[in-house]
Amino acid sequence: MKTVKININTINDVKDFVTIVSRCDYDVDIVSGRYAIDAKSIMGIFSLDLSKELTLNIHSDDCADFLDAISKYIVK
Repeated sequence: MKTVKININTINDVKDFVTIVSRCDYDVDIVSGRYAIDAKSIMGIFSLDLSKELTLNIHSDDCADFLDAISKYIVK
């Protein structure tokens, strides 16, 4: 499992992010405080406080291509 911090600020960012994540064959979760939601769920993401930094849990060790695809959302 790989964990990164992300920021998704706008509606268009959420749509783009979900499109990218939906192409993955493995599970990807977003954690915000005590809530954990499926990153492939656009409604789930909108239920979170997007003004805060989120934790992305990627349930795969072979996810370099995915990390490249979402690099603009990763907090450096």
